[in-house]
Amino acid sequence: MILFRPLVLPCLLVHHGDLVKAVRDDNPKYIGVPRDAVRIFNEEGVDELMVLDIDATARARDPDLALIEKLACECRMPLCYGGGVRQAEQVETIVALGVEKVALSSVLGRDGSVLREAARRVGSQSLVAVLDVRRHGAGVYEVFVDNGRTATGRAPAAFARECTEEGAGEIVINSVDRDGTMQGYDLELVDLVRSSVDVPLTVLGGAGALQHIRDVVQRFGAIGAAVGSLFVFKGPYRAVLISYPSRDEKTRLFGGT
Repeated sequence: MILFRPLVLPCLLVHHGDLVKAVRDDNPKYIGVPRDAVRIFNEEGVDELMVLDIDATARARDPDLALIEKLACECRMPLCYGGGVRQAEQVETIVALGVEKVALSSVLGRDGSVLREAARRVGSQSLVAVLDVRRHGAGVYEVFVDNGRTATGRAPAAFARECTEEGAGEIVINSVDRDGTMQGYDLELVDLVRSSVDVPLTVLGGAGALQHIRDVVQRFGAIGAAVGSLFVFKGPYRAVLISYPSRDEKTRLFGGT
C-alpha cells in the first residue's frame, strides 16, 4: 500500500462548466464556479481534490483542457481529474497540464489497452480507476459505466483487481445508490473490494456527517474518504456552503490514526 494515512478529499462535479451536486445524478443543483471552490479549498488545507466532469462521458466529449489547466494552476493540493478520458494520449496531456492523477471510468469496461498504455506513458501512480457500483434487489453488486447507467455484468472486486493488473495505481469505489443521499458509505461494498486489491482505495457516495468518515476510517484504516454533499451543503434546506474539517477536527475524527 502506498497510502499510509487516511485522506479526506472533496469530490466536485462539473456540469456545463459549473459545479453541481445531485442525488444519484438526478436534478443537479448549482453550487458555484469551479475556480472559486478551488480557492476556498486551498485555504482549508485539503488533502486532495477530485473533479469529475459528468458531461464529458455522457456526451462523448473530450476533456475540457482549458478548464483543467485553470484548475491545475489554481490548486495548491494534489488534483485528480476525470471525465471524457478515452485515450492514453489524453491522459498524458492532462498530466502535462499539472494534474497529479487522471481518473478513468467508462473506458475501463470497453478497452483495457487504454489503461495499460497510459500506465506506460505516465506511470500507475497517476492513474485512478473509478468503479461506479449499483446493488441489485438480490443484494448483488455490479459495476456500471456511462455515469452509472450501463451495466457491465462485472463484479466490483474482480473488476478492481483486473484494473490494478492493467496498471491502475488507485481504485475509487463509487456507490451510485448512495450518491447524494448523505446516509453513510456502503461499508459492505468497501469491504468486498478492499480485500481484493493492494493499492490505495478511496470510497465515494453517501457521506452525510463527519461520523460517516470516522466509521470508514475506523473500519479500514488508511483509506481515502471522498465527500460531495457534506462539504458543499449545510442544514436541512441544503444551503450552499463550501467547508472542510479543520486540522483539529480531522485529528479527533481519525482518533490518532
